[in-house]
Parts: sequence; C-alpha cells; structure tokens
Amino acid sequence: MAFWLLKSEPHAFSIDDLERKQSTLWDGVRNYQARNFLRAMQPGDLAFFYHSSTEPPGVVGLCKVVRTDVVDPTQFDPASPYYDPAARPENPRWWTVEVEFVRRFARMVSLEALRQTFTPDELWVVRRGNRLSVMPVSEEAARRLLELAGEAVGSP
Repeated sequence: MAFWLLKSEPHAFSIDDLERKQSTLWDGVRNYQARNFLRAMQPGDLAFFYHSSTEPPGVVGLCKVVRTDVVDPTQFDPASPYYDPAARPENPRWWTVEVEFVRRFARMVSLEALRQTFTPDELWVVRRGNRLSVMPVSEEAARRLLELAGEAVGSP
C-alpha cells in the first residue's frame, strides 16, 4: 500500500462533499506529473485529503483509492473547464482514479503545522511554489501525519 496527498479547493470539492457522496472520480487534473502519480496509484492505496486555497489550508481527512486507470471523462466534454480539445476517446491524454471516503480527522493538520514538522523533502506539500494537486507521501511521513491528526498509527 502506498500513500498520497490529494489537494482540492473546498469551494470546488471538499471532504464534506466526499463524505456525502462516499466516492468520486478525482477528475480534472491537468498536470502531467500529477497525472503520472494518478496512474501509479493502486487499489487500496490511502490518500490524505488536503484543503487548499482556504484559510487555513491543511489536511482534513483520509480517502482510499478504489479504482485505477480510469479515463478522465471531463477531457472530452466541451462544457467542462477541464476540456482538452487535443484528447480523443481512442487516444485519451488524461487519466484518473476513483476514491472513497475513509474518515474526516478530528482535527485538521494545518499547512503551518506541516511546515513545522516536515522538511520539503519529507513532504512535498510544504515546498515553496509546489502547485501539484497529487503527490506521493512516504510511509514514515504518513505515520507522522496521522499522529499530528490525532489518529491511531496503523489504523488507516
């Protein structure tokens, strides 16, 4: 099992939305490195749900990858802000995963707390200028992140 961090602006899609829906496609990713991370995910991998572009930003919960290698349907929809006119159904450019809600953390782990705990090499989200919406998290960083959130380590 691998660990990831998925960023979303809460006004666009929040942990509340995921909890209500229970599962969703993580669509609309239009960065090749982030897309490649999505393609590396496996069913059962866990992802930290991070609220970005809000005050304060931070990790608010956990979700699980349940389906991988999904063609992102928004690339073919001209009405979508994620439409890609160069993408073709026979040759898609963008892939995604389906995630399901696991739990909301009792307390959010703010970006400030993350910066005080992790170096930029340990947790990419604390890197200045990092704009990736999908990034890997090492097992050690995941354990420490769970501790910061007040979660029992080893209880995904």
